[in-house]
Amino acid sequence: MAATDKLIAGYQRFREGYYEQHKAQLQTLAEQGQFPKIAIVSCSDSRVDPTIILDCAPGDLFVIRNVANLVPPLESCDSFHGTSAALEFAVNELQVESIIILGHTHCGGIKALMDTDPTALPQTFISKWMKQLENVRKEILENENCTTKEQHYHLCEQKGIVQSLANLMTFPCIQKRVAAGTLKLHGWCYDLNSAELFAMQQGSGEFQKIS
Repeated sequence: MAATDKLIAGYQRFREGYYEQHKAQLQTLAEQGQFPKIAIVSCSDSRVDPTIILDCAPGDLFVIRNVANLVPPLESCDSFHGTSAALEFAVNELQVESIIILGHTHCGGIKALMDTDPTALPQTFISKWMKQLENVRKEILENENCTTKEQHYHLCEQKGIVQSLANLMTFPCIQKRVAAGTLKLHGWCYDLNSAELFAMQQGSGEFQKIS
């Protein structure tokens, strides 16, 4: 069976099942627009689906996905900025109340960053994208208490979330709403093995399991 055949079969089940059961809700979303309260920056990894992990319905989350769930700092250069554009829309137009950076274990982008000398990499879109964590990579490799590859990956996954939270605050629209108390920022990390979710604690920066 072709991969797309599986999708078509799934679509047919959706039409006959979920759609019929939630038809009124879905039509309301179509006609009246979306009003999610939460924007979530998640990895493109196929194993990490925020709507499934958090048991959400259509219209609950405004999801922004990219490699390694990174938020780049505000840039003024004349280029294409998909993540920044989505954040701007979520904050200014949708008026979301929270932004969550959702990282995860076993992230391929993080592994590639930690395992490969960036000077030896060809200039691909992915290598350029991951260079925004080069300072994190150097800090981890210089950490004498962090010696194994697994420790490197885990620490980088967490520090990547921390840096993305800091980068969110380079956007004036986010700064303004955080200062006004109308927008909150959160850093979460999902463990693929245990299905446990960890939240970064304000002040300490440590990640604690969400019960």
